[in-house]
Order: sequence, then structure tokens, then C-alpha cells
Amino acid sequence: MTSRRGSDVELRLLRYFLAVADTRHFGRAAERLHMAQPPLSQAIRQLESQLGVPLFERTTRQVRLTPAGELLRTDAQRILDAVDEAVNRVAALAEGRTGTLRVGFTGSASYGHLPRIARAVRDAMPGVALDIRTEMLTPAQEEALVEHRIDAGILRPPVRAEGLAYRPMAAEPLVLACQEGSALDRPDRRVVDLRGSDFVMYAAATRSVVNDAVLRTCARAGFRPHCAHEVTETSTMLALVAAGLGIALVPASARAARLDRVAFHELPDTERIDIGVAWLADSTDPLLERFVDTLTREGICGNRTRVPTLTTERAEEIA
Repeated sequence: MTSRRGSDVELRLLRYFLAVADTRHFGRAAERLHMAQPPLSQAIRQLESQLGVPLFERTTRQVRLTPAGELLRTDAQRILDAVDEAVNRVAALAEGRTGTLRVGFTGSASYGHLPRIARAVRDAMPGVALDIRTEMLTPAQEEALVEHRIDAGILRPPVRAEGLAYRPMAAEPLVLACQEGSALDRPDRRVVDLRGSDFVMYAAATRSVVNDAVLRTCARAGFRPHCAHEVTETSTMLALVAAGLGIALVPASARAARLDRVAFHELPDTERIDIGVAWLADSTDPLLERFVDTLTREGICGNRTRVPTLTTERAEEIA
């Protein structure tokens, strides 16, 4: 049967023991601990009684560690260091200075906004690790936020899920992505010039906010885009454009992809599409709070938080 001798030793007694072991003098140890000498001597006797072994050889002239005391000195220092480290780690976590933050990004935001956000977190929150989830369209991020699979999302409103807080980051125009050297690879094109082209679009099942903006942009130009290919990732969309299998209207931040054989052109009559950071409005996570504060302080997002809602009219428009 395993002995429990000493298993209930208080950390306070170990700290007292180390003070005496370091000074080899009860009086000086008491001064270091800001206490009177008699309570210190009593505490050491209590520790020896609990352990069942003398820790010091006491004479009128000196205090020396016994072999058991020498052994305990090493272990006690290790134990107290570990406790102090654990306390510091917990405090850092409670203050949002350490931990892992799971952040979702839409495909285009992965190219244009992720690098800036990652740099801001690295500089302002050096103890924090980012767990980046890319190529997540807005509906997928909403679900992940509600299900606590990510902590924050860089997404495009409107959102349909309830209970999400949101701060805007930017409003980007849709730009034309086409194959270099193609007939549409000219800076003077308008949306109406895209009529009859094969479009690469996000799959309908993804409920893409970008798709909605593309449909509205084309509708104002008097046509409905012909979807030749459906994809679930922006990287695949641009790869198909590079192969000459279609064109795409993408948020301007996608230009940061700089893919070979893909040309980007601004069009004068496209819809602008918002992007921002979203999180659970009732979250009390200090790490998330510091993340949002960092983005705000660095000018990456605005300083006003709101809970985005989808009106009935808006829902009917994009349904």
C-alpha cells in the first residue's frame, strides 16, 4: 500500500523550508519571509513531523541540512517553480495573453486580409497561436461559430445565424478575374460586356454571399450569368479561370492571390461587398476580446460592434 506520509504538505511550509535552507539561519530566514522567528521554527517542526524525518541539524552556532533536507531542497524548489509557472500560465490565459485562437476566413479574405491580421496578432499578442481555417464561406463560418468550432470569423454579411456580433473591416468592389490575353482582358470593360460569358461561381449549396452579389450585379446590367462551373473554394475558382474555363467576379482582396495566367480588372458598375469580423455576442473569452481589440487598435476593423440581422425583405431578395 502506498504511504500518504507528507502528501498533504502545504506549499507554505515548503516555502518556509527553502528560506531556511537558503540562509542556513532561522533569524535571517524569518526576516526574508517578513515574519517572527518562533512561528517559523514551529512551521519547520510541523513539516518535519509530517514527513517523519529531521530536515536540519541545529546547533547553537549553525544550521545544516540533513541528507533528507538536501533531497527535499531540490524537490521543493522544483515543485514551487512548477506551481508558480502554472499560476502564471493560468493568469496569462485569463488575461488573454496566451492560448490558441481559432479563426475562419473566407477564400478571398485568406489572400487579402489574413496576412495583415496574422502580423497584427503576432506583434500585439506574441503568446497567442492562431489556428487558421481558410476557404470557409460565410454560412459555414456562421455554423462553426454557433457550434463553437471557431472563435472568430472573417466573413461577409449579411449573416443568418442569431447571436453573432460583428465589426466591419472593409467594403470591397467585385472585380473581374479572367484569363490573361483573353478577349475580356482589357481595362475598359463593363459588367454588360460579360453577358454570354461562362462564369465560375460558388456552388449553390454553399449559400455564398459573393454569389448573391454577383447575381445582383449582373441583374442590374440586364442579364443572368451563365454558371459553367461550380466550386467550393476560391483557389479552385481562380485555377479554372487561369485555365480559360470561365471568368469570375470576385472581391477585390482576391487580387492578392497573384495567380499566373489570371488578370484582374476593376469594373465601374459592380456591387461592393462588405467584410468584417464576427464572433458570438455572449462570449466572455478574454483571448477573443483581446483579438477584437487588437484588430480595432490596428485599424483593421471598426470600433462599433453590432449584431447583424437579416430582414425579411433582404431574405427574400437573396433566397
